[in-house]
Amino acid sequence: MPKAKRIFFQEFLKAPRSVASMIPSSSFLERRVLRASELTQAHVVVELGAGTGGITRALLTMLPTNARLLAIEANREFVENLQAADDPRLQVVLDCASSITRHLQEQELGAADAVVSGIPFSTMPNALCTDIINGIVESLRPGGRFVAYQFTERVAHYARPVLGEPAVEHELRNIPPLRVFTWRKVQPAKAGTGNSVLQA
Repeated sequence: MPKAKRIFFQEFLKAPRSVASMIPSSSFLERRVLRASELTQAHVVVELGAGTGGITRALLTMLPTNARLLAIEANREFVENLQAADDPRLQVVLDCASSITRHLQEQELGAADAVVSGIPFSTMPNALCTDIINGIVESLRPGGRFVAYQFTERVAHYARPVLGEPAVEHELRNIPPLRVFTWRKVQPAKAGTGNSVLQA
């Protein structure tokens, strides 16, 4: 078994609720996430829950040479594996996804063009999910995209009140089959014209 898959499986056995899958994402899911993220002109991208780095490596193949990818991962074994990647565009930190705003500020990266998330919202406490979503909204630039690949639609339960309705795609060629939710941040409405902040 390849090293990445072995690490992923071992960490799933230790904490199935936080890892959420026994094997890394498929190449089909990676391509679908890349299309949803629209990265060809991106300068700053954040990945929440990078795991063993399958999506991370796919993101790096699409990012411009002067872009930066901030990967926030709460599992120490995954972080050590990710830090072995030899790419100056990648910065890996060991922390909770709710720390997104602080790490963007500490790295002096500015607002994110895209936030990509594989963390399992369905298994996390309500308050933490709300904190993460609020951090994502605060971190995205106008026009930026939030892309979440999930087994359930729980992420939309937390995101819909502040992000609106997402675009949803299904990727069946993955174990397990996953849904890809996408939101796009738009400029706040002017006074007297409503207060919508995000749309799919």
